Amino acid sequence: MNKPLRRIAIFCGLLVLALLIRDNYLQYVQAGQLASDKDNRRVAIERYAHPRGDIIVDGNPITGSAVAKSGDFKYKRTYKNGPMWAPVTGYSSQAFDSSQLEKLDDGILTGNDDRLFFRNTLDMVTGKPKQGGNVVTTLNAAAQKAAYDGLAKQGGKGAVVALEPSTGKILAMASYPSYDPSSFSGYSDSDAKAWNSLRDAKADPMQNRALREIYPPGSTFKVVTAAAALENGLYKSADEKTNSPLPWTMPGTTTQLKNEGNIPCENATLRTALQYSCNSVFGKIGSDLGNDKMLAEAKKFGFDSEQLTPVRSNASVFSDNMNQSQTALSSIGQYNTAATPLQMAMVASAVANDGKLMKPYMVDKLQSSNLDTVEQTQPQEMSRPLSSQNAQILQSMMQTVVEQGTGTNAKIDGVTVGGKTGTAQHGVANSANPYAWFLSYAKLSDGSSPVAVAVVIEDGSANRDDISGGGLAAPIAKDVMQAVINSKK
Repeated sequence: MNKPLRRIAIFCGLLVLALLIRDNYLQYVQAGQLASDKDNRRVAIERYAHPRGDIIVDGNPITGSAVAKSGDFKYKRTYKNGPMWAPVTGYSSQAFDSSQLEKLDDGILTGNDDRLFFRNTLDMVTGKPKQGGNVVTTLNAAAQKAAYDGLAKQGGKGAVVALEPSTGKILAMASYPSYDPSSFSGYSDSDAKAWNSLRDAKADPMQNRALREIYPPGSTFKVVTAAAALENGLYKSADEKTNSPLPWTMPGTTTQLKNEGNIPCENATLRTALQYSCNSVFGKIGSDLGNDKMLAEAKKFGFDSEQLTPVRSNASVFSDNMNQSQTALSSIGQYNTAATPLQMAMVASAVANDGKLMKPYMVDKLQSSNLDTVEQTQPQEMSRPLSSQNAQILQSMMQTVVEQGTGTNAKIDGVTVGGKTGTAQHGVANSANPYAWFLSYAKLSDGSSPVAVAVVIEDGSANRDDISGGGLAAPIAKDVMQAVINSKK
């Protein structure tokens, strides 16, 4: 063979060798990555080739699967009462991926989770079609309906979270306005139109306000401040008079911290101060304790940390490095203090549970297609913001708020209810309509506390003088608590 031909043969041999190396690299090294790549059309086709498992509430599915009318995806996701449950389920869309439980537990719902290998292998041997597993939630259907219907009746924006204090189970998680995940679960032009309409909507219906929106908590934060006063020994009982002169000028300023209306706040007891929501009393408590002690107590309740339910919530905020006046304002739920509805439900839950805060969660267990339990969630203590004794003192104070104070709209016959109202400033120089808050818990005659609730209403169209936590939010909390209590009978 002459020299030019030999060079061509060597070059061609090298090309063949490179091709073989590349082919083997793709087949054996990158095979797994390519097989699961989100841009691999076959992955999406396989994902929708069989019915998806369900998300379960009270033993009943709130999701389903329907045969798609066109395209190469065989099934698409359906939802029952989609807008009511969207903050829980999230969405699963052939065109727009998925969110929340639909995304976090996608492996179980599609049947592709490694923990389902034995079940899938057995089904393959017996010729049974592949099926997804189920996500069994902690939600209470009656409580969720009461929460969503209450928000819809108000007509503004808002959210509700209800917890079981003894376990941390999330019993209700509603957000309004909401959306129907079924409207864009397919791959058609109408699905794209629905998606774009929701994404562009001014009211932001796809925002999960229960977990992702942080609001100034207003006077509901005074529960945390009262807890800090008791835990740090500043005051030892609900009926001890506080050192709270009127007027009270915030340290380092010439500004007096004013109260709303003609209410008995001068040197008021903690009970009276919470009953009438005295800014001067709780602002001075925060100032007297100082930023470090107030921050430490807020963190015990969960502030400054994201919560995983398993859906992630935004972190609520209580700032560090504040001076005494800033701390005073933060201690009455103003300045930089901000909280999610989940966070404030956690505050009420810890008080109701005699000072023990349980980690909030909304997935009870994961199941295989034949209902075998793949994973079971166990209740987990998160922290102890209060001693049992101080929690019971705070309970008695919150019960006075409902029996004789601003929270009377939350009363339930035959049930002991504790609560706290809040009307939080909103907008530059408080120019916008305020947020209406209410947090509460219920205790039964046997001493158990089946539910704690937080409600927030942001109603931009209401008459400003008609906005109050006791007027707008407390009736919703009452209905949610009543629904939980009735479901246990």
